[in-house]
Amino acid sequence: MKIKPQTLPDDPAELKALVQSLQEEMKLLREQLHILISKRFGRSSEKYDPNQLGLFDEAELIGATAADDVEESATDKGGAASGHSRKKRGRKPFPDWLNRVEVIHELPESERRCGVDGSELVEIGREVSEQLDIVPAKVQVIRNIQIKYGCPHCKSGVKTAPAPRRPIPKLLGTAAMLAHVVVSKYADGLPLYRQGSILTRAGIDLPRNTLAHWMILAGREIQPLINLMRDQLLAYPIIQMDETPVQVLKEPQKIAQSKSYMWVQRGGPPDKPIILFHYDPTRSSKVPKDLLADYKGYLQTDAYAGYLDVAAQPDIIHLGCMSHARRKFDEAIKALGTNKNRKATRADEALTMVQQLYAIEKELRKDEADAETRFKVRQAKAKPVMAELRVWLEKNLPLTPPKSALGKAMAYLFTEWRKLIRYLDDGRLEIDNNACENAIRPFVIGRKGWLFSTSVKGVKASANLYSLIETAKANGLEPFAYFQHLFTKLPYAERVDDFDRLLPWNVDKADLSTS
Repeated sequence: MKIKPQTLPDDPAELKALVQSLQEEMKLLREQLHILISKRFGRSSEKYDPNQLGLFDEAELIGATAADDVEESATDKGGAASGHSRKKRGRKPFPDWLNRVEVIHELPESERRCGVDGSELVEIGREVSEQLDIVPAKVQVIRNIQIKYGCPHCKSGVKTAPAPRRPIPKLLGTAAMLAHVVVSKYADGLPLYRQGSILTRAGIDLPRNTLAHWMILAGREIQPLINLMRDQLLAYPIIQMDETPVQVLKEPQKIAQSKSYMWVQRGGPPDKPIILFHYDPTRSSKVPKDLLADYKGYLQTDAYAGYLDVAAQPDIIHLGCMSHARRKFDEAIKALGTNKNRKATRADEALTMVQQLYAIEKELRKDEADAETRFKVRQAKAKPVMAELRVWLEKNLPLTPPKSALGKAMAYLFTEWRKLIRYLDDGRLEIDNNACENAIRPFVIGRKGWLFSTSVKGVKASANLYSLIETAKANGLEPFAYFQHLFTKLPYAERVDDFDRLLPWNVDKADLSTS
């Protein structure tokens, strides 16, 4: 097919307008090209140093508090202030809790004589060096032998010692075996077919289908704990939410290539964090409404429109995510290309102010400030920066092409403004939704390995197991030790109190080492 060349207008005004239009289009295409090149070959980090452009003074970025800290640390050392504190060099010692096996290296008897007078040498000291050793996973068979007792006289009855209850009825594996498979897949991202291959090398024939069946049953057995976690999640007035695609091959009324979604909620008190995964075949706004039924409090999300319906309810206060705003301004800078000699732009100005807000949050985390302190510091330091950013936005938004990368960043900031400033109202709130997004990351990494779920039962079981894995990690528990303890005690749980004692924040870490 021949493409006809565009006919240029004769009118100089029309020609000028056409040239201007083409120049704008070329500029937008160049921005998109720079962004794609940056995503493909550039750094993914959003770290930004405005001093590279000579725009702002360093103290303006890090704040007076951080500068005072540098001066104070220099005074304590009695020397000149340095930009950073040096870390101790050298290899870190191995943890004390690791088992030590001593191997004594002796001189042969023929060499234990003095070369001068022939006297027998005596021990005067020892040189100790450590090496890290590993014992590959060992598969063994536990034989449960139940002793039977009977009366030798009347022979009227037989008593048999009870066998330990299994995590799942008729399960071939022990609690440790089941915990190993769960943690390998959901914490370490090792698909079941790879685990099956590893077991085959050890001489054990456990097909992938068997392991998958174990996961479905394990996800069903922990449902009472998931229900208790959900109750406590909704009882605390701060919840963060996000969602990510998942593919389910055998899903009713959907083709195998279609997208379903894993919804993630993060909340709970600071000392009892809760992370819950929930599978749903759609990304509809009905999903968060159902998950947050009767919830009252703050809801923090990104700008996805599916949250607007639930956020419109009178008992819910919607928070935005400053990280997404920062990302868009970072893209606006990357859209300019990699010219190191470029001059500072409005995107640099905006990103610098956003980074000031994050510098304040970094100091608060470093000081482990409580909610009241966070509120006071934000009112004193972050609120003026937000006011300055608002003035800058109102001044520059009308002057920026709306389709440009900077225009889109400004439009996002303007649209989300009321939600973005709400974190200043309560010291318990976060500046962004990153904690929830970080909770999704293990799922996303695992998805690259196992690619899809076969059935709805499988993806629902995965949601439960991811929930308990990530909640255990958030509460400072080692996943394998916790799941071994859980699967050992779970068969004996009958009342609500029994299940409650197995929740990650109620488990004594000392019990995990003895499971």
